Amino acid sequence: MILLLLLIPFVAGITAFFIRHDFARRVILVSAALLHFCITVSFYFKRPGPLWDGWLMLDAPGLLFLSITSLLFLMASLYAVNYLRRDKQHRGDADTDDFFFKTKPEALFTACLLFFLTTMSIVTVTQHLGILWVAMEATTLASAPLIYYHRSHHSLEATWKYLLICSVGIALALLGNLLLVMACPMDVTGPIPLLINEFVANGTSLQPQWLRMAFIFFIVGYGTKMGLAPMHTWLPDAHSEAPSFVSALLSGALLNCAFLGILRIHQICIAAGEAAFSQELLRVFGMISIFFAAVFIIGQKDYKRMLAYSSVEHMGILALGVGIGGEAVFASMFHAVNHSLTKGMLFLVAGNILMAYGSRITDSVSGVLKRLTFSGILWIAGFFAITGTPPSGLFVSEFLILKTAFAEGRYVTSALYLILLAVIFAGMALVFLNMAQGDSKKHNHPENIFLRERLLSIIPPAILCLITFILGLYVPDFLNKMLTDVAKCFGG
Repeated sequence: MILLLLLIPFVAGITAFFIRHDFARRVILVSAALLHFCITVSFYFKRPGPLWDGWLMLDAPGLLFLSITSLLFLMASLYAVNYLRRDKQHRGDADTDDFFFKTKPEALFTACLLFFLTTMSIVTVTQHLGILWVAMEATTLASAPLIYYHRSHHSLEATWKYLLICSVGIALALLGNLLLVMACPMDVTGPIPLLINEFVANGTSLQPQWLRMAFIFFIVGYGTKMGLAPMHTWLPDAHSEAPSFVSALLSGALLNCAFLGILRIHQICIAAGEAAFSQELLRVFGMISIFFAAVFIIGQKDYKRMLAYSSVEHMGILALGVGIGGEAVFASMFHAVNHSLTKGMLFLVAGNILMAYGSRITDSVSGVLKRLTFSGILWIAGFFAITGTPPSGLFVSEFLILKTAFAEGRYVTSALYLILLAVIFAGMALVFLNMAQGDSKKHNHPENIFLRERLLSIIPPAILCLITFILGLYVPDFLNKMLTDVAKCFGG
């Protein structure tokens, strides 16, 4: 079943590339996303066995992040149907000779979108650190054309920045793999295989100085892809220039994959008795990320870039929670779920606003509640959710992290955490409320056809919004057990 999970989006991507009819290609996209989600759900009833001597194996952390990815991709693919149709009406869909031969831009885009799902799925199901590294690099290559979809000089700049910075980060992660091998003791059978379970089982025999160096390279390397500050500089440009549903995937799914890579190495550090070292680095990078986000959110004039910096903030919260340890690890895993759902919803709604107003500048958008009623309601709901206002799921996770920090006597960390969250709340409130209220006729878009809110533009973000508020009130038993199992893997 693991191979089927990977083959469905891969084969669908190849098929979509050669299909010339737009409707058929979009059917393939949604069908592949739905099948992928159904297979992922089936894993909760029967976990698949390991493949290739354990190189591919779905454990609790992998299943959690695979579920987030699959659900978010399904919602994004449904949203993409209407988005691509409207965008074609607006811009046309002429053939291009980019990428060495003629093809329809949407065909290449859809193929890369499905390849992107394949590579992210590989990250979640592999237990081999080498395959994890290759899959992380493949996510960069598959998603770069998605950022360049609009083919403007701004999107080209964002794409090159994304490729360059993330490739440097991945190169550092490769050095981390080499240093991890150096930490392995040599025995009669040779070095320890690059399997996570093997490293965990032999953790006490790893050489601590090499392991510490390896973790530094991993957290900087994968942290670049995760969006931890100060390695986050690619993220605001890429998220703001990509189509909104691609931004939802970048923020809600791709960043989680990089986070999982860091967690895998942290798991090895715990087994080797180096948990204090890795947790300290996670706390430092977490607080730096939240601080950077607070600085750049204040006075932000581009609402998609504001959402991107919000992702930097929440990646910092994830790292901080794992760094604190204990119950905060559980809260961090719960936070990953809720952030993906909420940020995915907000980027989808931002796409509706951008299509209606034709601008990402906050001063050019007002009266969303009157002009786009359903999108306006979701925009306000998303604001309260992403800032951790009760009863959203993010309130629960942020509160648990704060509670654990206080319980462990980390008063300075707790105070800074609260102050920065308050600053971010104020900065985002100014943008969200000004956009939602005001005179809806102040800014007119010449093409009124794009002002209509269609079902496929509203239903996906509405579903994501509903789930995150439900999780703020009730956590199903299966999810609670899953989060507990994942937290135990990482010292919770």
